[in-house]
Amino acid sequence: MAMDVVTLIKNDHRLFETLFDRLKSGRGDRQAMLIEVAARLAAHSHAEEMKVYPTLVEVRPGERREVEHGAEEHHEAEQMLHRLMAMEPNDPEFESGLAQFVEVVERHVKEEETELLPALQQAVDAAKLEELGRAFEEVRNRELAIAGISGKSTMDNEEAGRADEMSRAELYEKAKEAGIPGRSHMTKEELSQALGDES
Repeated sequence: MAMDVVTLIKNDHRLFETLFDRLKSGRGDRQAMLIEVAARLAAHSHAEEMKVYPTLVEVRPGERREVEHGAEEHHEAEQMLHRLMAMEPNDPEFESGLAQFVEVVERHVKEEETELLPALQQAVDAAKLEELGRAFEEVRNRELAIAGISGKSTMDNEEAGRADEMSRAELYEKAKEAGIPGRSHMTKEELSQALGDES
């Protein structure tokens, strides 16, 4: 069964939050993480602007201003991110630039999850949400592929390495987040394999 667009968008939002936490921690290759964030943010934003926002305006014309504001926030975040990518992580302005960028994206996420996505859910049925989910995912995944990034975060490689240490319950939660069908009947090994296949 296809995943609905609201779930897909929220899953991306949670991934961004995880990437931001990782960036703010100062661990790992921050330039590589910024490149990943830039590719994911662009793919996510373009998929929303091409497939989700036009539908919302069509079914809820009163949301046009909010939709336009959402698109403006996408572009603002992308510009801030490009300025950040031009700096070295040890640049004195890097940390403040990162904090401002994260703040802009988190504010956008909150607005989208409290205003735009609920409006969409109220305006269309489950079948339409799934149809939009397929369209959103198609655009996003195509753009990620062009950028040379898989559907999963590079951080997930580390998590896959820890899969042996995870309990079945922890693996089940990860499978649930990933929308893996049949997860409730899977053994720990099958869950671990299915999560590996998603990477």
